[in-house]
Amino acid sequence: MAVVIESEIWQPHASVFAIILLACFLSVTLLPHFSNHRSSISGSSQSPFDVGFGGYSASFLRFKRKFLLYYSIGSVMEGLWSVFGDYEAEKLGFGRETIVLSLGSGFLVALCAVGWLGIASDMMGQKRFCILFCILHVIAGIWKKFVPHPTIWIASLCLTLAGAIFSFSFETWMVLEHEKLGHRQEALTDTFWLMTFSESAALIGSQILANWLAGNGSEKNILSPSTVAVFLGMINMIFIARGWTDPPTKVGLQDYKKSLVAIIFGDRRIWLLSCAQASLHFSTALVWILWAPTVVADGREVHLGLMYPCFMGARMLGSSLFPWFTTSGLSALRTEDFLLYSFIISGLVLSVVAYDYQEIGVLLALFCIFHACAGLMLPSLARLRTMYVPNECRAAMMSMSLVPAFAALLLTIYAASGGFRKIIYNSTMMAFAAFSLFVAAGCMYMLKRSGKLPHHNWHKL
Repeated sequence: MAVVIESEIWQPHASVFAIILLACFLSVTLLPHFSNHRSSISGSSQSPFDVGFGGYSASFLRFKRKFLLYYSIGSVMEGLWSVFGDYEAEKLGFGRETIVLSLGSGFLVALCAVGWLGIASDMMGQKRFCILFCILHVIAGIWKKFVPHPTIWIASLCLTLAGAIFSFSFETWMVLEHEKLGHRQEALTDTFWLMTFSESAALIGSQILANWLAGNGSEKNILSPSTVAVFLGMINMIFIARGWTDPPTKVGLQDYKKSLVAIIFGDRRIWLLSCAQASLHFSTALVWILWAPTVVADGREVHLGLMYPCFMGARMLGSSLFPWFTTSGLSALRTEDFLLYSFIISGLVLSVVAYDYQEIGVLLALFCIFHACAGLMLPSLARLRTMYVPNECRAAMMSMSLVPAFAALLLTIYAASGGFRKIIYNSTMMAFAAFSLFVAAGCMYMLKRSGKLPHHNWHKL
């Protein structure tokens, strides 16, 4: 007589979502009562998300909310492809190796182009490149809709370039507009954490939208992720085109080159900051590639779709902790200090993941800690960029920091796909990610020990 063994699909307990949601809610709502700006907050006219903006004009709050709308729509566009991309490729019959190779081809093109894109955006204006980001998403969506089979390669190229542009153009555009409108520089600190917070919330929303579209058989209907991405891209393009105007370029090409060489390549502190950014980008990309194979190792059945919101919720929580270190007055730590500790903690977390087999619940907790640290590190690095990097070269610096990250990712993907006789396993790649975070911690330690004021005190934060 045969014995039937029922397998249970593991999924996070509902209390996990409740704890993360409650922690985010408390972090945001209690912050006004401990903020250094409490005295300037006008009670009912100020929301918890406007902490640090008390005493500012209504025009600044409109500026901030309008930018966060543009940024959140862009985040939803990015999230639709990251959530639905693998599912769609597998439905078209592509194997896992083909998907990884297409991802590698996107990294190769981005490796060759991303450094020049940042320089071009500094010279031509960030608004044009934010529109280019939308155009690339529209092209990828139309291509996927009307040329269904060979699109994985074209889509990978477009979306990798779009993701690279998204990582530097929106932030640089916001900082330039903030300076042009004459708003006080310390308000940038709060805008940075709100960017990470709203991006993470938008990514959760994009997953809900993608799952709803997939559940309704969207491939047979007009309403599909490709159609929604095209629609959002066109809407955001219109919003951005009707938004703020790009300030005219005040420096010529030769002057810009001299400034770039003297400031970006001649300042050791900016090199350290760029190395830390590249390490975080590399480790985050590897975690996104490897977390699902790591969780389902040994044939374990897991409801992966329920783990994604936990990661993004932890990222929201981490970003909401940033103003507690910078505006609450409860911490005497410098930005370099809590970045150093965050890099070390996240590196230790990935070392545990790489070391040996772990229970699914433990893996969930470890990846949540990593994403919480990432949520804290992203606005912290943005704050350091504002302190050390002049706005005229900000996009170039951010894009150039992506070059070593893309090179390392390309080499790792090539090795994992059989380029080095398959001697590189998932655990080894996770160890690489942990090592890069320890390198970033070393960069923060050296930056802290420099003990000097930022380059001519570019921005008083």
